[in-house]
Amino acid sequence: MTSPVTCSACCAAVLLSTFAVAAAEYPDRPIRLIIPFASGSATDTSARLYAVELSKQMGQQVIPDNRPGAGGAIGMQQLAKSAADGYTIGYAGAGPLAINRSVTPNLPYDVDKDFVFISQAVDAPLMMAVSPTLPVKTVKELIALARAKPGQLTYGSAGTGTIGHLAGEYFGMKSGINILHVPYKGGAQAAIDVMSGNVQLIFDPINGVSPNVKSGRLRGLAVTGLKRAKAFPEIPTVAESGVPGFEVTTWGGIIAPTGTPQAIVLRLNAEMQTAAKSSFVNERYAALGAEPVASTPEQFAALVRKETAKWADVVKRAKIN
Repeated sequence: MTSPVTCSACCAAVLLSTFAVAAAEYPDRPIRLIIPFASGSATDTSARLYAVELSKQMGQQVIPDNRPGAGGAIGMQQLAKSAADGYTIGYAGAGPLAINRSVTPNLPYDVDKDFVFISQAVDAPLMMAVSPTLPVKTVKELIALARAKPGQLTYGSAGTGTIGHLAGEYFGMKSGINILHVPYKGGAQAAIDVMSGNVQLIFDPINGVSPNVKSGRLRGLAVTGLKRAKAFPEIPTVAESGVPGFEVTTWGGIIAPTGTPQAIVLRLNAEMQTAAKSSFVNERYAALGAEPVASTPEQFAALVRKETAKWADVVKRAKIN
């Protein structure tokens, strides 16, 4: 008579063998990549670059599927409910993974329970840009003006709880100034009002403000990463401009529903490692002022935990929710 222990061992061996076979054959059909923001957004642009490269590498189409709405919550909820077989994966960044859970009550998904992390994909600073009509050319001059006119300088963002909003709150906390947030329905609308002088300042992804900075319609004062952006090497960082330790980046990466076989997670991670080094991805990201990043699943999970704690503190201190 076979013992229960032996039966359990046999079942485990069969299960592992099944996963191994599935991973060896994976993928044998197209993969859906859920993007929780609209087509043309910064998240969408980044995700689609990897979709193109992964399709070439894996011999199956990685098909972008935009599911915008509710700050990314609609797409994230759909991903959480998808089959955990590696044929539905997602691309998400700081908002859906780290910020929203502090800003939005009763999210229809749980980052810690509903997803597995595959690899970070990108890291990019924001740019602090001001209206050309504002009489400042450096971060120090901006801080001095804000201190002389407390609560009178305004900054625009793509909306309450967005990375641009929180970057402004974080800048105020780190520099000891009081600037007023003005939310818009998108970064483009905010930038237009900064260019016209109705709002004085904006924190926005480099690819969003780059054309207007190069044309002179906006004045770039600093970038928010710890190192200068390759696209604008002449523009200093906020940290080197008198606000030590200031760092804000917008990042993104590939995730999948919890329960996705580990063998498939590792296969996708390996493909991401290759894609991040490809000339196609690097050249396109350089034009956007961003850098491709390949990480282990554990490193990506650690980034999400770190950013979640950071923004939770900023949201609490700024009394955003």
